[in-house]
Amino acid sequence: MTRTVYVNGDYLPETEAKVSIFDRGFLMADGVYEVTSVLGGKLIDFDGHAVRLSRSLNELDMKNPISKEDLLEVHRELVRLNEIDEGLVYLQITRGSDGDRDFVFPADDTEPTIVLFTQNKPGLADSPAAKKGAKVISIEDIRWGRRDIKTVQLLYPSMGKMMAKKAGCDDAWMVEDGFVTEGTSNNAYIVKGNRIITRHLGNEILHGITRAAVLRFAREAQMEVEERSFTIEEAQAADEAFTTSASAFVMPVVEIDGVSLGDGTPGRVALRLREIYLDEMRKAAV
Repeated sequence: MTRTVYVNGDYLPETEAKVSIFDRGFLMADGVYEVTSVLGGKLIDFDGHAVRLSRSLNELDMKNPISKEDLLEVHRELVRLNEIDEGLVYLQITRGSDGDRDFVFPADDTEPTIVLFTQNKPGLADSPAAKKGAKVISIEDIRWGRRDIKTVQLLYPSMGKMMAKKAGCDDAWMVEDGFVTEGTSNNAYIVKGNRIITRHLGNEILHGITRAAVLRFAREAQMEVEERSFTIEEAQAADEAFTTSASAFVMPVVEIDGVSLGDGTPGRVALRLREIYLDEMRKAAV
């Protein structure tokens, strides 16, 4: 089935969707994005993604071309038109095009480009990977300094994924000044006893929407949460580890740079948090 996508106010078959070759998202990676999961045909944590989208746009001094209410309606309509039960809705907003290439921002009256499309992912919640656990490698973090803005500058994270794949692993954790920042497309955590440790918020990491929800649920479940930096060596000595993201929820990590954690299987805390997260977010889905 040909997908229906959304481009600048129009619902179109994906084969008819077009964006200017002069769009700054294409030429300059001058754009932001969000990915919202769909479970049971409903959107997971839409409000959180909408708030972060607005923040990203503000940080880049970029206009928001659509209201939160209209954006919700577009998400819902795409889910309906594409018959998505489990999957993802991808949203991207760029600074648009004024008809040529220039490092200087286009005129203030240039309209941003907004694109949304769905990805059908049956079995998203019941992922075999979550039962098996992920293996990660560590790589140097050489990205730009404003990782708290969810931009489309994803070349290095993509390269990191490929480094992991070539090493026979699933993902890479990035390290800066000796400390783990985050995964290529997720936030990183270790567990020692009943204590969950994850890097504190700052410009160095993305302020994950799933991160915020999972930490809230962890505290409600009487788990101790410590937000601070940690090293790869500390992670390798941890009882367990995991990552969080909008598309993978809570993903156990069972190996870091060739060192198995615990007995090499998904840990108790990660599995419990995944269960809590999915249960609670299904209840709150819109």
